Amino acid sequence: MVKTVRTVIATHETEGFRKVTSATTIGIMTAAHWTPTYGDPFEPVPYRPARMPAEESLATAADLRRRMDARRTVRMFSTDPVPEQVLVDAIAVAATAPSGAHQQPWTFVLIEDQETKQRIREAAEEEERISYEGRLGDEWLSALRPLGTDAVKTHLTDAPYLIVVFQQRYFLDEDGTKHKHYYVDESVGIAVGMLITALHLSGLAALTHTPSPMRFLGELLERPQNEKAFAVIPVGYPADDCVVPNLVRKSLDQVLIRR
Repeated sequence: MVKTVRTVIATHETEGFRKVTSATTIGIMTAAHWTPTYGDPFEPVPYRPARMPAEESLATAADLRRRMDARRTVRMFSTDPVPEQVLVDAIAVAATAPSGAHQQPWTFVLIEDQETKQRIREAAEEEERISYEGRLGDEWLSALRPLGTDAVKTHLTDAPYLIVVFQQRYFLDEDGTKHKHYYVDESVGIAVGMLITALHLSGLAALTHTPSPMRFLGELLERPQNEKAFAVIPVGYPADDCVVPNLVRKSLDQVLIRR
């Protein structure tokens, strides 16, 4: 069995629906356990949040832009411990993401165990060696060159935690009927973006690592057949000697079109 690997938030798995896992023991703040709503009638409830004054909204947005502009993807991590509750809260933030038909098709596996991280690194590096030796192709390798990446993935064992994100392609109800999830890639992608944002704003660094193929992650972490690995996210503090690529983000006028 995998040691000290925690499925922090899971919804439904192949043996049937599961509610939020171990919410009371790991400190997730939740008002009620989620249960599937497939086929339920529409039941509207009031939603009237307090409207933020314009000046406060402008100041909040400007501050968020400034703080997020300082975010960098890190591949050189300190081995210093970080508070686990920060990661749990960040995952709870990610789990508030919008999703197709509100099916919340994600599972976050939080890994601290060094042996498990080592096994993930060994399997990932095996796939990466194949990729860098020819599977990626010249165009992809050329795109990666400014990032300084290679097949050696020390971040997978140096970072104090890994978060492995799985997408749930479908679910089974209690009688075994299979139901499709909708917009799974989009839903999980939004959740991962919110996770990275929450981690950064909480003072931690992260990396979105996507070894290809990633089938080994489901096998190693004993995930059910309806789950497919989406990303491995090492989390921690940057190393004292951390360096990052000298990159420039697109300017606002390159990404924003007004009509």
